[in-house]
Amino acid sequence: MMYPLAFGASFIFVFLKAFQQLNVVHRQYWMVLPTSMAMAACEVAVIALVARNGWGWLVVFTGLGGGLGCIAAMFFHTFTERV
Repeated sequence: MMYPLAFGASFIFVFLKAFQQLNVVHRQYWMVLPTSMAMAACEVAVIALVARNGWGWLVVFTGLGGGLGCIAAMFFHTFTERV
């Protein structure tokens, strides 16, 4: 269960980081604070998982989650611009 949690937390965290950067670029001021709060929660979760379980395979799962989260944020932001 630890690996799916690490993947999911990293996916959401990096999704939010990329989404936040796009909010800044597109001056979406109203989205900055809620996105930052969600980022903080995910960042703490990822750090806690690594602190509790060590590095090992967590690097692979957090890396995959983060990369896919960034790609998903780019697609999501592009989609919401068109709507």
